Amino acid sequence: MIFNIGTKKKWFRHRIRNGGNCLSGKKIKEESRHLKRFHYTVDTVIDKPFNWKQIWRLMQYVKPYAKTYLPGAITAMLISTIIRLTVPILVGKVAIDMAIRDENPALLTYLVFIIGILYVFNYAANVFRIKWVNHLGQNVIYDLRQHLFSHVQRLSHRFFDSRSAGSILVRILNDVNSLQELFTNGIISLLMDMVTLVGIIIILFVLSPPLALAVVIVIPLMFYISTKLRKNIRRSWQEVRMHQSRLNSHLNESLQGMRITQSFSQEEENAEFFSGVNKGYFNSFRIAAKKSAMFRPLVELSDAIGTVILIAYGSYLLLLGPENGGIAIGTFVSFAFFLGMFWEPISRLGQMYNQLLMAMASSERIFEFLDEKPNVKEKDNAYSLEQIEGNIAFENVEFSYQSDRIALKDISLDIEAGQTIALVGHTGSGKSTIANLISRFYDPTKGNVLIDGHNLRDVSLDSLRSQISVVLQDTFIFSGTIMENIRFGRPNATDQEVMEAAKVVGADDFISRLNNGYDTEVEERGNILSAGERQLLSFTRALLANPRIIILDEATASIDTESEVRIQNALRELLKGRTSIIIAHRLSTIRDADVIFVLENGSILEQGNHEALLEKEGKYYHLVKSQFHMLDAI
Repeated sequence: MIFNIGTKKKWFRHRIRNGGNCLSGKKIKEESRHLKRFHYTVDTVIDKPFNWKQIWRLMQYVKPYAKTYLPGAITAMLISTIIRLTVPILVGKVAIDMAIRDENPALLTYLVFIIGILYVFNYAANVFRIKWVNHLGQNVIYDLRQHLFSHVQRLSHRFFDSRSAGSILVRILNDVNSLQELFTNGIISLLMDMVTLVGIIIILFVLSPPLALAVVIVIPLMFYISTKLRKNIRRSWQEVRMHQSRLNSHLNESLQGMRITQSFSQEEENAEFFSGVNKGYFNSFRIAAKKSAMFRPLVELSDAIGTVILIAYGSYLLLLGPENGGIAIGTFVSFAFFLGMFWEPISRLGQMYNQLLMAMASSERIFEFLDEKPNVKEKDNAYSLEQIEGNIAFENVEFSYQSDRIALKDISLDIEAGQTIALVGHTGSGKSTIANLISRFYDPTKGNVLIDGHNLRDVSLDSLRSQISVVLQDTFIFSGTIMENIRFGRPNATDQEVMEAAKVVGADDFISRLNNGYDTEVEERGNILSAGERQLLSFTRALLANPRIIILDEATASIDTESEVRIQNALRELLKGRTSIIIAHRLSTIRDADVIFVLENGSILEQGNHEALLEKEGKYYHLVKSQFHMLDAI
């Protein structure tokens, strides 16, 4: 996007104004529509009722490891829980009501020794429980992230057209990470707390039903209040994830566009906008944490009420004595122990519920991606496309990126195997769309695209794309060595094959001059290389893949005149014997094409070779003439 400084400042002010609160509360829909005018992808709150089916779906990732880790972890949890429930009974009923009352020091000594042994077993059980649940959780998180990334890789270009890289990163990294505590500790802790709670309630009613009933009477009230908070808390954590997605999107955009920001001296404005987005995330997290924090005081209040009831009513029963329907001192002490233990699992269950709400918010966002179906998908009976010749045919093809905007209108063309064809025309005329349809990044809205007579909808994507190479204007170089970047075209290629491809294209000259040659580490996006060197690497990568069809989409647009000579030599070697589709504006790149197709507004206006089209003095003639006028002006 090109604009003047004044326009840019207005644009920044709009972003700053909306950065912190554009997705909060009731303004979500209104501001989402506003931002879409600026081509932003806006994550929205997924407002679905809490359902256990979603959690059950998450639990399916536990299945492969259930037999390996769960039995041991559950056994260790049960041992630990039984010991914790046994000790208060031993202290109250045995130590106080028997050993101390009967003045039996031997029994008291044995009891101390037994309790000590029990705590040793409890320690060992907890060690193994933590070890096994962590193994379980880490494996589950690994599988979930791997599944999500593999699925995203298979989604169609439309998916990436409508989402920023930052929002995708948030789901693969942050949302999956937020499930880690649930899987590494939450599941077993949930079982342990439920068993502990049920065990305590049963023991309390066995020890003294009246006192137990009086103590637990506040539980229904506590659960009623907490249920009222449930939906509100879950929505708050969804908004946290949404703001985090926007924060990551802006960071990704800012880092990639840092040169533009600095060249326009817009660091201050960009920092202001970041502050707005950061504040939005800060506020959403603060609100969510505030709502979640209400659980703990609620439990503490219940604990306080239960303690008051125990002291008041328990003292009354203690004074009555066991013979008059009251309780003994040992029972009262056991009750005090169990009451302290009783509110602890309830508190953790409240925290676990918060954790479950956070997991629910993240899992909804993860499953939204996993449920996304590719717009371009293989048929169940898709067959593998064997070695192709390279004949390409478009049969009355129409295509629209959006329903109200047709990109291609009734396109019919035939490209013979081994031919070099060029697509020319103004921006938006449909050139790149034709290339995208050949690679089946999109499917035609109407009509068919065929290669060697095979409808592309009927063949497997891997067998098709493995025989097509695409070289773009913006060459992408991965972090790693020169050798690794070239081998990306064919991972099983030998070092010798990589070097031979580089020599054929002419890239070997500059690679040999690098300090470490083919083992030179290139920075992210290949910033240590010039534009021409990056393009030569992309040609080498394409040649090594040995495709039958090669597509050059403005591959020489950003090359200087000196580099163009080397690039043209590389092109001749690269295109030799292959069906080639060249999208370019430079006359030097397209004049030798066998057939040139001139497009305008999604339709083919003219076709023929360079000389024939010049003789017609039509659209192509004027395009060439305007290019020469530009050169003369220079």
